[in-house]
Amino acid sequence: MSIFKYLKRKFCSFIEYYFTFIAQVKIMALDPEDLLTIEKYTLQNAVKYEAVPQEKAVLGKIMGIAPQLRSRVPEVTDAIKEIGVNLNKTTPDEWRQRLEAIAPELLEELSVKKEPEKGLKALPNAEKGKVVMRFAPNPNGPPTIGSSRGMVVNSEYAKMYDGKFILRFDDTDPDQKRPMLEAYDWYVDDFKWLGVTADEIVKASDRFDIYYEIAEQLINDGHAYVCFCDGETFKGLKDKKQACPHRDAPAEENLTHWKKMLAGGYEEREAVLRIKTDIQHKDPALRDWGAFRILKKDHPRPEIGTKYIVWPLLDFEGAVEDHLLGTTHIIRGKDLQDSGKRQKYIYDYLGWTYPVTLHWGRVRIEEFGKLSTSGIRKDIEAGIYTGWDDPRLPTVQAIRRRGIQADALKKFMIEMGVGETDVSVSMNNLYAENRKFVDPIAHRMFFVENPVEMTIDGYDGGIAKAPLHPDSKDMREIETGSTVVVTSEDASNLTAGSKIRLKDLGNVEVTSLSPLTAKYIDNSMDTVKKEKMKIIHWAPVDGVKVAVLGPDGNTSGIGERQILKELDKVVQFERFGFCRIDSIDGDNVVAYFTHK
Repeated sequence: MSIFKYLKRKFCSFIEYYFTFIAQVKIMALDPEDLLTIEKYTLQNAVKYEAVPQEKAVLGKIMGIAPQLRSRVPEVTDAIKEIGVNLNKTTPDEWRQRLEAIAPELLEELSVKKEPEKGLKALPNAEKGKVVMRFAPNPNGPPTIGSSRGMVVNSEYAKMYDGKFILRFDDTDPDQKRPMLEAYDWYVDDFKWLGVTADEIVKASDRFDIYYEIAEQLINDGHAYVCFCDGETFKGLKDKKQACPHRDAPAEENLTHWKKMLAGGYEEREAVLRIKTDIQHKDPALRDWGAFRILKKDHPRPEIGTKYIVWPLLDFEGAVEDHLLGTTHIIRGKDLQDSGKRQKYIYDYLGWTYPVTLHWGRVRIEEFGKLSTSGIRKDIEAGIYTGWDDPRLPTVQAIRRRGIQADALKKFMIEMGVGETDVSVSMNNLYAENRKFVDPIAHRMFFVENPVEMTIDGYDGGIAKAPLHPDSKDMREIETGSTVVVTSEDASNLTAGSKIRLKDLGNVEVTSLSPLTAKYIDNSMDTVKKEKMKIIHWAPVDGVKVAVLGPDGNTSGIGERQILKELDKVVQFERFGFCRIDSIDGDNVVAYFTHK
């Protein structure tokens, strides 16, 4: 072996040893209990799939189970890698034996074949007539398809238990999630569309005096203090599990600072009221959290305006409101589990009973990706979208305008149920549900996109009769002359001499492609069967002009005049799709595309 190869091998061995040593040092810094959690869920994945898992395959699960590790992703990743190295040295049978020894319940989970559950399961600890559910949006924009899940599920549970349903507006952030005045009414309107009536409507911004009173009680009892650390300084102390220097100030001193905050004696970010927790808690998110901050901004509601400068943060406001309203059950995103843990400190201090809490995973609508309310708002202001009901948006306003039925959305959300698993769904799932509601009632109409004129020799015009619906005996009459329009796609597939049927009008033979002409044969279905004719739709050349607006772009064309009788109804444009007739101006029609 050459000296070069020898030195290279030695160097590589050293590098491998060095990085292994560094990784092990990081892993050793983890709490033994956390290391055991990492091992259990890495093993569970390995046993389930009979393969050593990639780090990403179990990282998310571990972060959900042990949120205190979210700030230590590199160490957790190294621990998973190290466990994987050991798994590679053993057999699947040995993995199973180890999992059975340290976490038999996780092994048992794998042996139970879980059937997907649909619908709403029973609420834990729920009594008929005593359940109080709430839906608590921030009115910084209209309801989205995602938020409609909370609207539907919470109201359905209240109905299921003959309970009370409350619509509560968490509108105490005039800065990052600044409320829109119109949004309050938008929520009420969308609730009405869904067939839901709230038993009570509450605006958190009306209840500042109650929040101040409870904050003062917590200060007097030594459970809250005014912190003067800037954000960066406090974070540094919190991460080191060290107390803020103002934490142990006497209650009387804290009360003086608090009253000075309310009187405007401090500037923004100069003082924050914090709730005392366990400064040594292993989860940094639970260490002395902020309850009130100073914001010298106006509230868009004129009755609030510039009345307040000390604003409750959401965890405090929500905790107090759930108690005041008598909320018995909360359904919130699993990403908000820390909120409940923070709020329970207030409940324990004041002797309150915390509501039963269920968590559900995120719902991702595949067609829309990541669209935030604030981002949509900016795009509307920039003219990218026409408004909150633009068909390209995932708002309830938009899908309503497109013709999605309230019952379809409710059924879709109810069947999704309440589970902690993140759900990725396509709008096609909602469309399939909606189709069940609109297909039996939608009138059939002819609409020709990208129209091409066809002149029919031997046909002097007349009235074609077509059924309003395949299951109905009611007919519609379509008056036409000797020139009709067909789609450019159909026209491009024709050849001279080909015979086709113009649906409900008659059978023709193409005689020329440019210009497109045909000669009339007859109106017999026997001819269609004999000649094996293709059937296409058409529209009168002097029909109405139709613009169809849709999530994937806009389409224009010509439609039959019967469309003028369908304002605000969902129709089926044959061979095109379902559409809701949105507006009519003379012979000009605007329709919103619903779905195929």
